[in-house]
Amino acid sequence: KTRCHRSSSHSHLRPAQEERYAFLTEWFDPIAAVLRCFQLFYYPNDGSVEMFDMKKQQKFLKRIKYDDLDPKDLFIGNRVKVFSRQLNLMDYGDEYTANKLGSKKERTLALIKPDAVTKIGEVLEKIYASNLIVTKAKMTKLTWSQAADFYAEHQSKPFFNNSVHFLSSGPVVAMELMGDEAVSAWKKFLGPAESSGAQREAPQSARAQFGTDGIRNFGHGSDSLAAAARELEFFFPSTIGYGPPNTATYTDSTCCIIKPHAIAEGKETNPNSSVAFFNVDRANAEEFFEVYKGVVPEYNGMVNELCSGACMALEILDTDQQQSFRDLCGPADPEVSRLLRPNTLRALFGKDKVKNAVHCTDLPEDRVLEVEYFFKILDG
Repeated sequence: KTRCHRSSSHSHLRPAQEERYAFLTEWFDPIAAVLRCFQLFYYPNDGSVEMFDMKKQQKFLKRIKYDDLDPKDLFIGNRVKVFSRQLNLMDYGDEYTANKLGSKKERTLALIKPDAVTKIGEVLEKIYASNLIVTKAKMTKLTWSQAADFYAEHQSKPFFNNSVHFLSSGPVVAMELMGDEAVSAWKKFLGPAESSGAQREAPQSARAQFGTDGIRNFGHGSDSLAAAARELEFFFPSTIGYGPPNTATYTDSTCCIIKPHAIAEGKETNPNSSVAFFNVDRANAEEFFEVYKGVVPEYNGMVNELCSGACMALEILDTDQQQSFRDLCGPADPEVSRLLRPNTLRALFGKDKVKNAVHCTDLPEDRVLEVEYFFKILDG
């Protein structure tokens, strides 16, 4: 594939009197099966957008107000939708944008310890409320050796053995968070390391509300940008290797996908087996939903929605041949759900047949296949 590069010839076109952010973006044209490169311009004063075709060196979309683009989603590596096109934000389009938006953006590791994994839905709600974004996530079970490697810098400390033992005692959820000053924002969310101290000094913090002591204290946060880089590499390696494996069992389970629109609105739930975040590309979305092609008129919309942003995949342990979880989801059409099953997930959080909050496995024979698709193929 041809990759896009910043065009110096167009990067100077920022009006002197009006603030404008520029981004280098890629869009996969499914009809021509090629990557197309655009500069996306966003005007924060009125929320308008403009697009410039870098290959043809001409305006592609004239400036127009667009309320569906949230400024907090404008960061490198994210995917945004502009008039039905899924644009990958590859780079800043000019130095002004890089200096203005990039200087405070940080990535940090948020690790939910075994005592708090059941609180993950509540945690995710508060993360989004803090203007932080989850860009990667997985549930995993560390071995004693892996936990010791993670805590290696504390090997000489008296709490080392107890910390390693507890961290390896059950599933943990590792997340990469991104946002303005993410390192300090997550540390503030956690509160002081000792739960009793947190109750005195920061009673609203997670450790004050959910922690027990200095080890069973809800979660871990990176102390610095350097520590964040090292710890993120441990769970989400950028080089060859996949880090600690997920906790999927592929037995007596069914697949649940919390769709991008619901993730963006903070409508997460608590998994009972495994969980991971994914940014699904179009080819994978088409493959996953292939069984619906030519069967349901919403097929193209379902594909577009699944690859429109981050989604959360969950393995739900369901020994009742998946029926109980399907009952919890409700009918595929949220309007029907609200009439017939008002307490179901789709009734409560769905908008229409495409943005209906969650996907659940429809056929019994597809249960393990769908779980394997996300937790073995996409996460492999």
